[in-house]
Amino acid sequence: MVSEKKETPLEKMTSKELRDIALDISEITGAHGMNKAELIQSIKKAKGIKDNSKKAPGLVRDIKKKIKELKVKQIAAGEADEKKTFVILRRKISRLKKKSRRAA
Repeated sequence: MVSEKKETPLEKMTSKELRDIALDISEITGAHGMNKAELIQSIKKAKGIKDNSKKAPGLVRDIKKKIKELKVKQIAAGEADEKKTFVILRRKISRLKKKSRRAA
């Protein structure tokens, strides 16, 4: 009885395992600086696997960057006693946080 090693899907692998795979592929550069989503996308692209996922890599990162920018504006509005602007920015930040949770 020979036991076959089952191929685990890329999404189930750890980022360390994905980096090891990416290092074996010569087309991929900068694997150590990539996060899991970026590694999965680059491995699929290099192997010619069609990606069915709707999530874009780096989407959460972009949303969090926008949240940080809005928080700086919110603090400035709070110090300038601009109540209406403060409330608007708070709501935008809240919506972006919800969006980042859904995207993750």
